[in-house]
Amino acid sequence: MSTGYKIDEKDGIYFLTFQIVEWVDIFTRKIYRDLVLESLNYCMNSKGLVIYAFVIMSNHIHLLAESKTEDLSGTIRDFKKFTSKKIIEIIESGGESRERWMLSIFKKATLKHSHNKNYQVWTRENHAELIYSEKFIDQKLDYIHENPVRSGWVVRPEDYVYSSASNYIDGSGVLNVEVMYQRWKTYT
Repeated sequence: MSTGYKIDEKDGIYFLTFQIVEWVDIFTRKIYRDLVLESLNYCMNSKGLVIYAFVIMSNHIHLLAESKTEDLSGTIRDFKKFTSKKIIEIIESGGESRERWMLSIFKKATLKHSHNKNYQVWTRENHAELIYSEKFIDQKLDYIHENPVRSGWVVRPEDYVYSSASNYIDGSGVLNVEVMYQRWKTYT
């Protein structure tokens, strides 16, 4: 079922949200967060993905992004397909205390969509919102960077490693994102 949040403007900048099925808190483990970072970095270097802001939460990811190749949908599709496969490989390789529970949920999710045969890790939706103004950019930058603060994980946005907040504060960060402008600052 379509939510109406589609990537229609091929050359647009989008606020994207994609989540794990049933909101499974998979990204509480570093190994999965690092997989996401490596995959996003690959997409930036090899597929023309431009990321302006991001945050990896426990069960979803927010991006402010566009595509140099005007194929944002394709890049996100490939990202989700690759990371799904790798997440399942990591789970099945042992060491994941939640293995049976997670695989059960991911298996059950395939019953809702005929496209998936074994497991579905990500929901099919990308919740894509076209960015149409500087005010909307400000709103989404704040939303992305304040997410870990609202969750109670950190006091200041730039203290959360798995976000682009520090890129906007001092130019550091775990991903080399394209800083849109320096308006965004911490509130503390």
